[in-house]
Amino acid sequence: MERPSFSDARVAFIILTWNSEKFIRACLDSVLSLMCRELDVYVEENGSTDGTREILERYSSMYPNVHVLYRANNAGTTAPRNHALRCAIARTDYICILDSDTVVNQTAFEVMANALAEHRSLGVVGPSMVNSAGSKQLSGRNLPTFTIKLAKVIPIGVVRRWAENAEVPSSVPLRGIQKVGYLLSACWLVPSSVFAETGLFDENIFYAPEDVDWCLRCWKAGYQVAFVPGARIIHEYQRLSHKKLLSHTNLEHIKGLAYYYRKHRYLLHAPELLDYNG
Repeated sequence: MERPSFSDARVAFIILTWNSEKFIRACLDSVLSLMCRELDVYVEENGSTDGTREILERYSSMYPNVHVLYRANNAGTTAPRNHALRCAIARTDYICILDSDTVVNQTAFEVMANALAEHRSLGVVGPSMVNSAGSKQLSGRNLPTFTIKLAKVIPIGVVRRWAENAEVPSSVPLRGIQKVGYLLSACWLVPSSVFAETGLFDENIFYAPEDVDWCLRCWKAGYQVAFVPGARIIHEYQRLSHKKLLSHTNLEHIKGLAYYYRKHRYLLHAPELLDYNG
């Protein structure tokens, strides 16, 4: 399938909202300001109890290309994203998976689309992400082992720093991209044909690590996963799973991790990725 430039492409944005009143206006305004051949926005509203629904109703009434899909309760990330993907995938060149607490820009998407067009082996790319205060996030990471995940929750500084360093990819940036184990799904740009080949998100995972699982499946399907440092967006990074240790979200995350490790048959040593450094 052809991989056009961003300005010549049909692009669908998939955005989830849940109590996103603080961020969703800026996110939608930034997406709607992008210039491409065709642009559609699919918002899965996940049962918000703040003013998110009212904001989305205004946007969908003002913009015919904003499609809001309402849910009564929070259904996590995988099932809602898949629902929106099924609505969007047939008539697009690129799919963007996007968090509601992001602000995007034209340059970032032109750079990412150009990377996908130049490197046909790539299945998904993601940008550099910083919050509004300028703090940079690790957008692309090594595949997580059980040891890394365990070390991240141990309240000892040196242990947590080890885990953070272990997540940093060792691959060498080359020709504007850096191959990584997986990308945070706050912002992905994916050719729609890759979703057709790799499949949608695994709905056995409610909240996370559906992004890790999909990226590993992308690698196994013969594609590569890459961070594009020349593309930059704002991401406020709410880290919902870190707010309450025994929250429903955290418990679902633990269940998702257990399922992920069983599915991919590893725990302490991540799979070797073909041509990771090539």
